[in-house]
Amino acid sequence: MLTDQEAAALGCVDEAAVGRMLLELMAVPSITGSAAESELQHLLAGRLERLGLDVDLWSMDLPALLADPEFPGMEVAREEAWGLVGRTPGDGDGPTLILQGHVDVVPPGDPAAWPGDPFVPRVTGDVVHGRGACDMKAGLVAHLAALAAIRAAGVRLRGRLALHFVVGEEDGGLGAFGTLRRGYDGDACVITEPTAGTLITANAGALTFRLTVPGKAAHASSRDAGVSAIDGYLAIHRALAELERARNRDPDLLMAEYPIPYALSVGTLRAGDWASSVPDLLIAEGRLGVRLGEEPADARAEVERCVAEVCAADPWLREHPATVTWPGGQFASGRLKEGHPLRAVVRDACTDANGWASRPRERGAPYGSDLRLYTGAGIPTLQYGPGDVRVAHSAEERVSVAEVVAVARTLVVTALRTVGAEQAEPAG
Repeated sequence: MLTDQEAAALGCVDEAAVGRMLLELMAVPSITGSAAESELQHLLAGRLERLGLDVDLWSMDLPALLADPEFPGMEVAREEAWGLVGRTPGDGDGPTLILQGHVDVVPPGDPAAWPGDPFVPRVTGDVVHGRGACDMKAGLVAHLAALAAIRAAGVRLRGRLALHFVVGEEDGGLGAFGTLRRGYDGDACVITEPTAGTLITANAGALTFRLTVPGKAAHASSRDAGVSAIDGYLAIHRALAELERARNRDPDLLMAEYPIPYALSVGTLRAGDWASSVPDLLIAEGRLGVRLGEEPADARAEVERCVAEVCAADPWLREHPATVTWPGGQFASGRLKEGHPLRAVVRDACTDANGWASRPRERGAPYGSDLRLYTGAGIPTLQYGPGDVRVAHSAEERVSVAEVVAVARTLVVTALRTVGAEQAEPAG
């Protein structure tokens, strides 16, 4: 049942404003590491200031963060990165709820796959199409709409709401890491990644790896005088496929619905520099899924052991072994503790705020996210947001405005039940 304050705030959720905000944010091509990523942080800082928050917009000390032994990795070069936190004013005695989202989006890929400019949103009925629609401009809008509704209703909070808008989630988690290193803390956190109507309370991890496989160059007409790095890699590739099968036996119940909860995938291959030469080098890069609760070091060791065993069984690779390195993003797994009340609060808020008959189900996600950084810092965290990750990173990316509104309404009730509401006063 809704309280008077909750009902008043829900009455102030502005669906038309949600649609306008979504189009505005999607029009900023905030690709990871680009100047537009920084541009969007400054745009959002202005919005938070107009909502009356205490705003901290700072230029991150990149050399210091990269030198930190716990830095989560980065895959694109940056000259700058901006952190952004907005907090409701006051020093109340209630808890702090963090609403978190990343501003960066992945590149659009092949322009021919899109019906138009990926950063010019297209609207068909209630659905908005374009890069960043669900991953995750819609989630940012849900945060802003919830905060605006609470403020418009004049609800006085006992605790505080803190909005963490971060860069660099797509390539490792630079923004979340830098925000937490700046000292920002909270009692609970909701990340509005696209969850397709479910509660995500655990994330698998993901580690980027690079394989370097040596060969011996020779003229192609006398290829028997050389050793093809491609042939050496094929044996490793087959062994990695078997390792993937072994690592996916008996997954955690939260991950059991996925055909491959912890995927091991090679994404790029580069070999040779001349068609009529035996290639003397192959470089493969890929992604290793980390099991729930597994230490990343243990996952790395399994791949390294697998490659070493293949090399030991091959006459050439025994003397010229392939090497494994771990550049780029390094996502550990993360999980909300069993029995933590945050999951029940969000579940109940979904039904109470939107009049739904059933509460959302709980599951894990097979991809890495900032959840693991917040839970790793001792902040109970889950994901609940608009859209479906199955269309993220694709030319089919889209989100329903009605779904963004439903999430915003859920966040209103979640916020008020988490931080506490003292009374409602007319907004100034």
